[in-house]
Amino acid sequence: MKINDFKLEVFFGKHEFTAPYLLTQSDCESMSSKELLDYEPGAKEAFLNQWLGYTEVQGNPELRRIIAGLYSTLSQENILVHVGAQEPIFNFMNAVLDKGDHVISQFPIYQSLYEVANAIGCEVSKWSIEHTKNGWAMNLRELEKLIQPNTKLIVLNSPNNPTGYTFSEEEIDRIAEVAQKHGVYVFCDEVYKGIELDGIKRPWFADRYEKGISLGVMSKAYGLAGLRIGWLAIKDDELMQRLIKMKHYTSICSSGPSEFLATIALKHSHEILERNLRIIKENIKIAEVFFAKYQGLFEFSPPMAGPVAFVKMNIDIPMEEFCNTLVEESGVLLLPASVYSYAGQYFRMGFGRANFSHSLKQFEQYLQHRN
Repeated sequence: MKINDFKLEVFFGKHEFTAPYLLTQSDCESMSSKELLDYEPGAKEAFLNQWLGYTEVQGNPELRRIIAGLYSTLSQENILVHVGAQEPIFNFMNAVLDKGDHVISQFPIYQSLYEVANAIGCEVSKWSIEHTKNGWAMNLRELEKLIQPNTKLIVLNSPNNPTGYTFSEEEIDRIAEVAQKHGVYVFCDEVYKGIELDGIKRPWFADRYEKGISLGVMSKAYGLAGLRIGWLAIKDDELMQRLIKMKHYTSICSSGPSEFLATIALKHSHEILERNLRIIKENIKIAEVFFAKYQGLFEFSPPMAGPVAFVKMNIDIPMEEFCNTLVEESGVLLLPASVYSYAGQYFRMGFGRANFSHSLKQFEQYLQHRN
């Protein structure tokens, strides 16, 4: 397979671990192993006694049971644990799609969600999120217009990275109706579930549709990217077996210590998600004051859910050029829209980190100096 460069990762590879002021990160505030283990009495000693052999291909049964508890209609047999989110995306696309299939992908979206299909030889149609005066929105009427006789898959990311848009329950139901009518799969990246800013708990797509597949991960809403634990929730038994066999050719199994720590985190899901949601809300308030101060320069639509927003900046130079100059001259890292192959003067801002206010001050100092 020949696949295009992952633009976001190439950009981050240049700056993510050298820039001192990260203002664009898509994950939430992380923690140390000690902080995580402190949530559970006796967990420290149990962790030190973890066996370092192979784990089960499908994932530790207790971990899968706890993950299944996030859903309303699934059991542990419907859960397949993977390494992070990239492995399940790659494996699913290769297990389900063939050259010549048609895929509808929400856009803008995480690149691998459509790029793997593109590399397989599929035709990909983009279903765009529109920036309106009331924020980001999707036209559900457009979805069915994009369906073709060879459409096999609809790809979604809700809550969305980079816009912060999330589907309502009614929209989820409507998408499921369209997919069922045409017999297509729906793969929904739902890695920001649990940090909805309006407090409304939308259903996972795997709970709503028999051919719906939900992607979850410990990296984003939980801020535990270093664990490299993700999963797919799947009702289709035949598809589950194909994906297990696909995993034999990628990671085979996950890290035992990582599965243990993920289990602890999910046992205390409410506390961790509430902590991260509190950080996001506080940072958005700070951001709203900042953007009100510079309202002629920026157009800011707060996220509906998740820790990221796509902000329009009214400047004449290309956004990628601005972001490169910004990080070189000030150490402030923002992500230009070009890494999403999105036309327009947008950048991604992240609100999930505890040092957001400090990084934003550095950005403001740069703007004041620039002017």
